[in-house]
Amino acid sequence: MSSLAGKTVVITGGTGGIGLESALVLAEMGAQLVLIGRDPARAAAALERIRQRSAGAKVEVIHADLSRFGEIRRLAATLADRLDRIDVLVNNAGAMFDQREITEDGLERTFALNHMAYFLLTQALSEKLRRSAPARIVNVASEAHRSVTLDFDDLQEEKRFSGWTAYRRSKLCNILFTRELARRLAGSGVTANCIHPGFCATGFGENTGTGYRFGLRLLKTFLAISPEKGARTLTYAVSAPELADVTGAYFAKSKTATPSAAARDDESAKRLWEASERLIV
Repeated sequence: MSSLAGKTVVITGGTGGIGLESALVLAEMGAQLVLIGRDPARAAAALERIRQRSAGAKVEVIHADLSRFGEIRRLAATLADRLDRIDVLVNNAGAMFDQREITEDGLERTFALNHMAYFLLTQALSEKLRRSAPARIVNVASEAHRSVTLDFDDLQEEKRFSGWTAYRRSKLCNILFTRELARRLAGSGVTANCIHPGFCATGFGENTGTGYRFGLRLLKTFLAISPEKGARTLTYAVSAPELADVTGAYFAKSKTATPSAAARDDESAKRLWEASERLIV
């Protein structure tokens, strides 16, 4: 990996989990960091950890609820106004919900936070990223995308809701979005890739009900890797010099991986993009 001195990296969900662990490494590499988080207490703790580990680190936090379109647009305007350039945008914030919830924009919350936030924030920062080229967009997806497909007649999970299925489909959306984004950015100097960080022992799922939470804690005890290990593929995608011209790829364990057949469907990628555009109008 090369130095990131002089580079500005924006990380959503950067105040905890693999977002924070990645920020710790990227700060050591000299990056100027802008972390996006919702909880002021977590934000303050994250800033303290980074500054203790990297004296003189250039880092700030902007608070935003990325399940709300108004908040995303406000955030994008703030970033575009405050930053001279954005060298890397990391779309990482996400969650799983065991009950079907509707956001103020009328969307199922998993879909809103895990996919539409990626889509809208990236769209809103598109011109800034293009002017900053060479630049990178890294979307955090998951191997959980396998064995599901999208129902374009029911993207909001109205007919039948399962928290786990909604989450898996949102991760499929991440990969399809990355695929179409890379196609649309071809020749711009901005690359778009996505990663699977691994099943990490983070706070993922702690917002769910007792049954889900207990099951996830049990799995984490026996199967999860540390957040530090989970951050390795993310920091690789952000900083590896050999990826300067790589776009539209999916990485796991810091290597190119092949996602599911559904995630490689260009027609689905295009349909998802068009459906997402209609939702933000």
